[in-house]
Amino acid sequence: MRIVFIHPNYHSGGAEIAGNWPPAWVAYLAGSLKRAGFEDIHFLDAMTYHLGPDVLRAKLAELQPDIVGVTSITPSIYEAEEVLRIAQEVVPGALRVLGGVHATFMFRQVLSEAPWIDVIVRGEGEEIMVALAEAVRDGRWPADQRKIKGLAFAVDGEIVATQAASTVKDLDGIDPDWSILDWDSYIYIPLGVKVAIPNMARGCPFTCSFCSQWKFWRDYRVRDPKKVADEIERLVTDHGVGFFILADEEPTINKKKFVEFCQELIDRGLNKRVKWGINTRVTDIMRDRDLLKFYREAGLVHVSLGTEAAAQLKLDLFNKETKVEENKEAIRLLREADIFTEAQFIVGLDNETPETLEETYRMAWDWQPDLANWSMYTPWPFTPLFQEIRDQVEVFDYSKYNFVTPIMKPAAMTRGALLEGVLKNYRRFYMKKALFHYLWRGTGFRRKYLLGCLKAFLKAGVQRSFYDLGKHGYFKPVKRDNLDFGFDGTRTIAEAQMADWEASADKAARAAERRAAVKAQMKERADDRAADRVPDLGPPDLQMRACGGGREQMQEPAE
Repeated sequence: MRIVFIHPNYHSGGAEIAGNWPPAWVAYLAGSLKRAGFEDIHFLDAMTYHLGPDVLRAKLAELQPDIVGVTSITPSIYEAEEVLRIAQEVVPGALRVLGGVHATFMFRQVLSEAPWIDVIVRGEGEEIMVALAEAVRDGRWPADQRKIKGLAFAVDGEIVATQAASTVKDLDGIDPDWSILDWDSYIYIPLGVKVAIPNMARGCPFTCSFCSQWKFWRDYRVRDPKKVADEIERLVTDHGVGFFILADEEPTINKKKFVEFCQELIDRGLNKRVKWGINTRVTDIMRDRDLLKFYREAGLVHVSLGTEAAAQLKLDLFNKETKVEENKEAIRLLREADIFTEAQFIVGLDNETPETLEETYRMAWDWQPDLANWSMYTPWPFTPLFQEIRDQVEVFDYSKYNFVTPIMKPAAMTRGALLEGVLKNYRRFYMKKALFHYLWRGTGFRRKYLLGCLKAFLKAGVQRSFYDLGKHGYFKPVKRDNLDFGFDGTRTIAEAQMADWEASADKAARAAERRAAVKAQMKERADDRAADRVPDLGPPDLQMRACGGGREQMQEPAE
C-alpha cells in the first residue's frame, strides 16, 4: 500500500525569513507508520519547492497512492483543501486525509467547505494514522470508521466525530524517520547550515488565552533526555544538521530533564558540532539565572522570549502571568551569558494606538534584545481569547491568519496604519542595530550570527517577501491607509461550526455554574461547621482542597 504525504504550498513572509524549515510532522508520521509495517511512503514538500497544481497533478498521477495525507495550520488550510481536491481529481480511489491543528478544532468548518475530504485526523497523528492505515490495508475502511478514535468525517450529510483518542503516552517510543526529507533544501540563513526541528516535549501547562497549543497537545509530557540526544546525534551525523530549534512550546518547564539534556550534549561533544535555539518564558530564565552559562556551554545560542506586550494590561489580557520589568531582567541575564535574545511582541488588538506601538519600540530598544519581532495578533478561532472578542472579528479569510497580516482593526487605527507602524518599528530597530551594534559589538561567533540575521532580513526585504509586502501593494504609490490586504470577503463561519461553538459555550457555562454552586456549598458547610464548633480536622487547605486539584494532598500516615 502506498502513502503520499504533501506539505501545502503556503507562504506568508513571516518565519520563512530565516530559511526553509523542515516539515517535522511528516518525519514523525512516517516513522510510526514504518514501524507498523508500512514501507511505501513518499513525501512532496510543495511549500519548499513551490510546487503548483500542475506539478502536484503529475506527481500524484505518477505515484498512484492509496492514501494522500496533508497537514495544515490555519493560514494554509485553503491550500491543504485544494491539494486534496486535486487528489480527488487525479487519484479518486485514494483515501484523502487531513490533519493538523486547524482541522482538529475546525473539522466541522473544513468538512462543510471541502466535502471532498474523506477523513480528518484530530489531535496527535502518530497512533491515529497507523490505525487508519491499517483499516485501509485490511479492507476495513469505511466499515470500521466509527470504531477508530480521533477521526471526523461526513456520512450522508452528517458530520461525525468519533471519540477523542488519548494523547501519545510513550513519547520515547516515537522514532521519526528523518531520512524522508531532502536535507539539502532546509537551510538556516543566519548560519548557512542545515536546520532541524526535533521535539523534546509536548504540551504546555500554561493557558495563554491567545494560544491553541495547550489545547491541541492537552497534557504535558517530556521525553527521556538521552533519547532526544540520540535523535540530535543522528541528525548531526547522518544528515549534517548544524542548527536545531526545539519545537516545544517551552522546553525548560521541566528543569531537571532540560539540564540532563544539556549535559548529554556536552558529554557527547555535540555542543561543539551543533548550535541550537528554543522558545521559553521569561519566568524560566529568571529561575535558571545560575544555569544560563551552562546552557550556553551546551550549545544553546538563541532564546526567543514570549515577552508579548509592553503594557502590563496586555500581559494580563493574554494570561501570561509575567510582569513587564521581568522581561528586561531576563534579557539582561541572557546577554550576560552570551545567549542571543529575541523579544516577541504581539500587537494589533482593539486598544492598539500609534502611542502603544511607539511604547513597544521604546521598550524593545531599552531592553536591548539582539532581535525583536512584532507579530500581528491573530484571533485563532479555537482559542479562549477569540471567544471573548468574537464580535470584533471582521475577517474570516484564514489564509491571512499568519501573524503578519492585520486581521483585527484597532479602534483608533486603520489596518494600513497598523502595518506601517509595525514596519516603522522594524526599520528603526534594525537600522540602529546594524549601524551601532551588529558590526561593532562582539567577535567570532556572536558577530557572525548577528550579521547572518541581518542578512536574512535584508534578503527578505530585497525579495519583497518580508511581511508579505509584495502581495499587499505596499510598494505601489498609494496611501498606507488604503492598502489592499486581499481579504476574501466571501469566507464566513460555517453554520455547523457555529453550532458546535455555541454548544461548547453552553457546556462551559453550565460547568462554570456547577463549579460556582459547589464552591458556594462548600463555603456554606465550612461556615456551618465553624458556627457549630466542629472539631478541627486539620489545616483548611487539607480539608477543602485534598479531593480535587488542590495545592497539596494529605500525606500517608507514618508507619
